Parts: sequence; structure tokens; C-alpha cells
Amino acid sequence: MSIPSIGAGTFRLQGQAAFDSVSNALEAGYRAVDTAQIYQNEAEVGRAVAESGVARGEVFLTTKVWNDNFGADRLIASLEESLEKLRTDYVDLALIHWPLSSVPVEEYMVALASARERGLARRIGISNFNIEYTGRAIAAVGAAQIATNQIELSPYLQNRRLVDFLEGQGIHVTSYMTLGYGKVLGDPVIAAIAERRRATPAQVTLAWAMQLGYAVIPSSTRRENLAGNLLATGLQLSSQEMADITSLECNGRMVNPEGLAPAWDL
Repeated sequence: MSIPSIGAGTFRLQGQAAFDSVSNALEAGYRAVDTAQIYQNEAEVGRAVAESGVARGEVFLTTKVWNDNFGADRLIASLEESLEKLRTDYVDLALIHWPLSSVPVEEYMVALASARERGLARRIGISNFNIEYTGRAIAAVGAAQIATNQIELSPYLQNRRLVDFLEGQGIHVTSYMTLGYGKVLGDPVIAAIAERRRATPAQVTLAWAMQLGYAVIPSSTRRENLAGNLLATGLQLSSQEMADITSLECNGRMVNPEGLAPAWDL
């Protein structure tokens, strides 16, 4: 199974909200769900998948290993704990959530590759890695082992240098924060395209990202938004519309935690 073009994100969703969101997403037709150890919602995600009536083999499940667990002696154990919470024997994709300078990249990438060899994850990858850290990850395990780099990417932050590097290495791009916390939805360029296409601004934005070849993982607690976002897979934008959205680049980064984020590629 390749990485699905659209999945249900669960960032900032906890407790019943996480359970309901994933349940509604699966009912709407999503077959990919993204979570992380630090989200503290793996148990709710796992319960929603288990109780959905959708066969586990039909759901592409992603989790991300948090920095506290990067030591070689801890990473595999933490993934096993995640699997227990998720009520599954494996995840389809396990990512390193953020690169960490205090632990050698080789240590946690080799440990993640070992987890894959043990069957805990079908695929492995990275998240929030810049070009430098991606290069180190490639040196540690090889580009062929790195299924994706999950990065902040929206019409306002297109990360072209990093994207070009990843594509050159054959590493798939997963876009998070594609809607820019909703900020891009009020953009007049996107609104005009949405009106012309009789679509929502969210659908237009997600279609733009998917048409560029990226996977997207928008999240919502509202059933109608989940269903609406999924319709973006059937929306084909013209080359001019794609260019108009691409022209909105303004280095509008929104996720940049101090002491955690690497030096971004500009």
C-alpha cells in the first residue's frame, strides 16, 4: 500500500474529540489516520479504528516517535507501547517526529529501521527534517527506507528547496498544516477559485497540494468538514489556478518551536 493521498489528522484532538473525529472520518470514507505519541490520543485513535467496522488492513495508520524515546534502548519499547494503545500489531508508517541534535541521527534512524525489521512498522520515515537532517538520515539508513518527510506546507509556506531535495531523493512529501490553521481559507485568490469551482476554499487548497503530489492530513471535529475535505480528491485545478495558488508563497511558517525546530531551509 502506497501512502494515501489524504488522511485524517488528529493533532490537538484528545479524549472523546479524537475518538469522534476518527470514527467520523472512517465512516466518511477516509482510510488513513495520522497520530503521534506526543498527541496523547493513540488509545482513542486505536479504539475508533477497532470499533469502526473497517478491517485493520484497510486503514493506513501512522504514528510518530517523540524525542524522549530516541535512545536505541527506548525507541522500540516506545513503539511497542504505541501499538498496544492503538490496538494493533503494527503501524503502516512510523516517523521520527522531530530531529534531535542531542542524540545522533544515526542512533534513532537505525533503531527505527530495526523496528521495521521486527515488523512493528511496515514503513518508516521522518517529520520536520530540513535538508541537513534528511541527508544524515539518508546516510544512516538509505533514502529507499525513508517513505516520507512530513513537513509544514501550505500555499503560504511551500518549502521549495526542501521539496526539490526530497523529490530528488525519491522521498514522498506529506503536507501538514496545509490549511494554515485556517488562515489560507480567507485568501481572496483561493476564495475566487473556490467560487468558480463551486467548491470550498479547503477543498481547493487540499486539491492544490495533492495535485503537486503531496499527501495531506487535515483534521476536523466536524463531520461535514471531514466529508467535504475528502471531496478534494475529485477536484482538478487548471494550470493557471495552480500557478495562482503557488504565487501566494510568503514564508508563512506557523510551526517553529524554539529549541526543537532545526534551521529551516529558505
